[in-house]
Amino acid sequence: MAAKQPRYFHLDRFETPIGTALLVTDDEGVLRALDWSDHEPRMHRLLRRHYGEFALVDGSAPKNITRPLKAYFAGDLGQLSTIRWRANGTAFQHKVWMKLQTIPAGKTSSYGIMAARLKAPNAARAVGLANGANPVGVVVPCHRLIGADGSLTGYGGGLKRKQWLLAHEGAAFKRT
Repeated sequence: MAAKQPRYFHLDRFETPIGTALLVTDDEGVLRALDWSDHEPRMHRLLRRHYGEFALVDGSAPKNITRPLKAYFAGDLGQLSTIRWRANGTAFQHKVWMKLQTIPAGKTSSYGIMAARLKAPNAARAVGLANGANPVGVVVPCHRLIGADGSLTGYGGGLKRKQWLLAHEGAAFKRT
């Protein structure tokens, strides 16, 4: 029996050093989306793809989400792993998102390496598409995937944010 999909989500705005984050949670206090206020239409598109029709109502994100985020942005990089999140997606997307969480803060990987780690060495583009469909950016660290040559590649929150996040974590990459 499939789990009942939420129709209403709670939306909170959370200030970070790189802009206002939009935190979308369900009635259980689980994170469903993390995006940026200047990319709100993208967040709505992702939520529609994942859940169909939905409505956002104002509401405070629970402390079990905001405390670890504050700690992460203050330099305690390991706190992201404590945040509960849930997202609809394909089986392949979930494999990519789970594998992203195995890349430690301060490290990066490429799309090709990630595809190989998933035992799908010809699926680098599919990894990129799954990475771009990640609704809980930062928490599921899609920013840690970079080009094979170490260059920054696309990021839903913008390359400046990706660069900041990687620098914050102490990762090596080609600066733009």
